This record gives sequence, C-alpha cells and structure tokens, in this order.
Amino acid sequence: MKAIVIEKFGGAEQLKEKEMPMPACGVNQVLIRIHATSVNPVDFKVRQGHMKEAADSFPLILGGDVAGTVTEAGSNVARFRAGDRVFARPRYFGTYAEYVAVDADIIARIPENLSFEEAAAIPLAAMTAWQALVDHGRLAKGQKVLIHAGAGGVGTFAIQIAKYLGAEVASTASESNEELLRSLGVDHFINYKKEDFSEILSGYDVVLDTMGGDIQRDSFKVLKAGGHLVSLVEQPDETMAKETGVTANVFMMEPKGDQLDQLAELAAEGKLRPIIDETYPLSEQELREAHEKSETHHTRGKLVIRVE
Repeated sequence: MKAIVIEKFGGAEQLKEKEMPMPACGVNQVLIRIHATSVNPVDFKVRQGHMKEAADSFPLILGGDVAGTVTEAGSNVARFRAGDRVFARPRYFGTYAEYVAVDADIIARIPENLSFEEAAAIPLAAMTAWQALVDHGRLAKGQKVLIHAGAGGVGTFAIQIAKYLGAEVASTASESNEELLRSLGVDHFINYKKEDFSEILSGYDVVLDTMGGDIQRDSFKVLKAGGHLVSLVEQPDETMAKETGVTANVFMMEPKGDQLDQLAELAAEGKLRPIIDETYPLSEQELREAHEKSETHHTRGKLVIRVE
C-alpha cells in the first residue's frame, strides 16, 4: 500500500512516500480502507523528535485520525462488518496510508450526514476537548469556561462541547476569527493581540490551556477557588495551584469508543460540526505543506488529508 513515512527525525522534508506492507487484522481489530485522515500538532512534534517514545521504529507512518470503510473484521469482532463507514483515533500512529488496522473497541460509525473528510477531522481533537472539559474540568451547566486558542482544532470542538453542556464560554483568538468563534457559540470573545484576558475575566470554573508558558500562568488569575486548569501542553505550576486553590493538571487523550459514539451522535444532531481549514491529497509534497502549515499554529480548525 502507499504510505507517507519518516525514516528519521527532522523537518517536513523527512516525510516521504513509500510502499509499505498491508497491516494485518488482529482478532479484535478491523482493517479500514482509509478515505481521509488529518494532521494534528502531535504529528509534527513526533516528526521533529520531541516525542521519541512515540516512535518505536522506522520507517514510521504518522497520522492519528482515520475515516474510511471496513474491509475486514477480526474473528472476535461482531459489531462491525465489511462496508461499514467508521472513524477512530487509533491507539498508535499509522493513518498517512491507504489501510490501517484499528482495535474495534475504539471505533465508531460515521453519522450519515458527515463526509469522510468531515469525520476524519473529529476523533483526536474532539475527544481531547471532551476529556479536557468533562473528565478533567468537570464542566457543568451554568459554569464559566475559558478556552484558549478557540480557532484551533481542539478549540473549535471545545467551544461547541462547552455550549452543549450549558456553559458560558470565553475564548481567545485573533480578530479575523471572531465571526467564526461567535458562530460556534462563544459568549465572550477576546482579541489576544489587543486585550489581556487575565485583566478582563474573573471567577471562572475551568480554563482549557492549549498554549502553556505565560498564558498558562496568567490563567490562574481568572479561576475561582475550586476551579480547574486543564493543560494539553505542560504541567501547571503546583505552587500556584495551591496558592489559588485550584486543581491543575496536564493530560494526554486516550481513545475511547463510547466517547466517540457520543460525539458522533452530537454530530448527527448538528450540535458538533468540524471546521476544516484546508484539504490535501495524500502525497509526499502535500503532506509536507500540511505539516508546515500546522507548525505555524495558525490553523483554523483542522487540516484534512484525502486518500484517493
């Protein structure tokens, strides 16, 4: 099968097209013919060598989202059969390719109202947002949440999930993204280039930190005692957490089939829509361009890869 791989760590030029063996379908897995995948920031971080523990051997096929059709189901799998439209965040990389084998317990059916490209934008980013707000932030109806970088892949889903939960939502972004964020449900838009969120907001229950550094430290100022600071990028300062009386942690998303089923249901009801910045074909050059765009940290929603 055709795949885009890296054979060593480095820049986007390390992404290369290569013929790879078809993955074997385990007894608890399904083999998926990939129609679309996406680019996430973790992809270029692994490619650059910042997460070497995630790369067990070369050549390595990156990619952490898949949307496609089942071509084979393992002998222990009863829920899915050949021809089913499915999507997932596999437990391992491997979706910059034409086929991937995925554990059946973390797969969900694609809602009929979604294309493969739209479905491929959802799993990793939307489950990250869900786990940040629900599992770690304990966000509830009537509470207030600040979502940093609301126009990004995780941010656009987090806004919609927070509104579904009945929360009041503030979010930071550049002026060019204000209309988008308000259309997703943002109540308090903050132009980070002109405004200091820590001087405007106070008494918040949850902050979703996608930035780290000074932005993370200033986020403690807007939380009330008993609040939650949930980071996707770095461990928050424990001393500041104790001084402000908040819970602060960093986490990595874990694929969960029941959560993806729930997100699929929200998408089917029109309560969760993926924002796609750009779509690229699966090729060496196009993947390099997608990675370079992802590295700017100014992607609007998701970058999707179409597998012909």
